[in-house]
Parts: sequence; C-alpha cells; structure tokens
Amino acid sequence: MARTRKIGAVPVFLAMLVAGSALAAGPAKLKVALTFDDLPLNGTLSQGAKQSDYARDTVAVLKKHRIPPSYGFINAKKLERNPDAALGLKIWVDAGHPLANHTYDHLDFIKNSVEQFQREIVRNEPVLELLMPPEFAMGQFNWRWFRYPYLHEGDTLEKRRAVRVFLATNGYRIAQTTLDFGDYFYNSAHARCVTKQDAESIRWLRESYLADARAFMRYQVKLSRDAFGRDINHVLLLHLGSFSSHILPDLFKLLKEENFEIVTLEEAQSDPIYDIDPDVADRGGTLTDLVMKSKNIPWPPGEPSNPSERLLAICGDGPLDSH
Repeated sequence: MARTRKIGAVPVFLAMLVAGSALAAGPAKLKVALTFDDLPLNGTLSQGAKQSDYARDTVAVLKKHRIPPSYGFINAKKLERNPDAALGLKIWVDAGHPLANHTYDHLDFIKNSVEQFQREIVRNEPVLELLMPPEFAMGQFNWRWFRYPYLHEGDTLEKRRAVRVFLATNGYRIAQTTLDFGDYFYNSAHARCVTKQDAESIRWLRESYLADARAFMRYQVKLSRDAFGRDINHVLLLHLGSFSSHILPDLFKLLKEENFEIVTLEEAQSDPIYDIDPDVADRGGTLTDLVMKSKNIPWPPGEPSNPSERLLAICGDGPLDSH
C-alpha cells in the first residue's frame, strides 16, 4: 500500500525546530561600547606607580579579552610638564585604541560661558592631531568625538544649542552615554588602599564596584526601554585609573552575564536613538536621562546609589575625583 504524504508536515516541523532553537538561544544580546574618560589619568597614583603603568596594564587587559578598539577621552592639560602622561597616551594609541576630545582641562560647561567652553575644545585638538596616526584618520576611527565633562550639556537652552551648533560645524559627534555607575569614585580609593597595602579594603572595593555596576546597569536598561520603547545599543562610561586593569576582567564577566556584547562606539551609536536631540536645559545626565526629561517620563522606583562617602574615606581622606 502506498503511503499518503502529509503535505506541510515537514515545513511545520522545521518552523517549530527553528522557533525552539531561538528560544533555547535566549534573548538577543545587548550591544555596548566601552569608553574611558579623563585620560591620561582619572584620580590619583598609588605610591611608586606611574600613569604610563596604568595605561600599559589596562591595554594589556583589553588585548587579552579581545575588546574592540575603545575610545579614550583626553584632557591635554594633564600632559603639561609630564612626559610620562604623554607616554601613557602613546601606549593607548599604539595598542589600537583611539583618542577623542574631553576638553583641555575638564571644564564644567555649567560654570563657564559658551566662548570659554569652545576655546577649551579647540585647545585640546593639537594633541589629538599629533597622537592619532594616519591609519586612524583614514579608517573608521576619528578623534572628532566629543564627551562633555560631567555630562553637563548646558544649563540653558541658549548655551546648549550654541555648543551643539559649534560641534556640528566642526565635524564632531557627541559621544553619549546610557550606562554610568560612577566608577570614577573607585580609582583614587584603590590607589590609596594599594599604597597602604590594605588587602581587606581592596577586596571590599571589588565587591562594591561589581555590585554597583550590576545594579545600575539593570536599572538603566529598564530606563532605556521606558524612554525609547525597545532595547537599544548602549554606551558605558568608564574612567582610566588605578583600579582599571584590576577590575576590568570581572566587569567583562559581569557584562557577559548581563547579556551584553562589547562593540565599538561607532557601531553602538549607529542606533538611530543617538540622532535624537532631547533639547532640554539641565545639569546633565545620560542620553536616556535627558530623553526621559524631554518626554516627562517619571523615573521608576528603586534607583540605586553608590557608597560615595565610604569610597571617599576608605584608606584615608581624599578629594572628590573628577569624572
């Protein structure tokens, strides 16, 4: 007896198989770019350390973990009478990581005029032109990215719009952030604890850093979904300093656990949400923060905070670190 063929059974089976495989693979990964502010150094040095040591150790970690080229945003004033700081930037670039503009002296736009702020941007450019080799300029990486110090984009609409026009006219793109957990608090704290050889405090710094990172990332991913109505590509704000090379391997593991895939800044900001100008005058914040303010979206409960007072006091008193 001839068998009766069941039309459509095979395609249906294959469709079910594909759907099952997609479910087994889990949700799509979230793309995130790593960016490092305040190069050549955020925070203070531990006893006997050099700025170039931190750069060398950090790029070695980035290479070991096959991290894509990641932008370092520089304040060129830190190079004055400091050849080791210049060496640190050269080490960064020689390792394949580009540099970009963070103003000459980490100027706070809220406390200064449009003209002063624009001069600080231009004053930072000669070092960028000198250090960024031709292969960067001819390739996909360009030093004309700008990161606002303190994420302060202007306390009045007039100031904010004026600098945005200036940046666009001079070929800059704004390097936004969507993930920020105040990691700058940890660099000077770590340097002090290394100087004191306080292993117990260093262990607490590691635990606190990772707890902060996880809590803030989860909360800020939720904010981004509220603000944009979908998952977006993210940009993570980090700072190069004493703690960087020690904590980054654990941070990379955490990012993987939180379903992130590390990409370049160019790829992350290819997401159309980075074309949005919230056009709000505010003290600052991430792009998500500004968009939520522009749309009058309320912040959900449960916003995390980091232990800033303890971080400033641990292993001896220290000034508030710039970021």
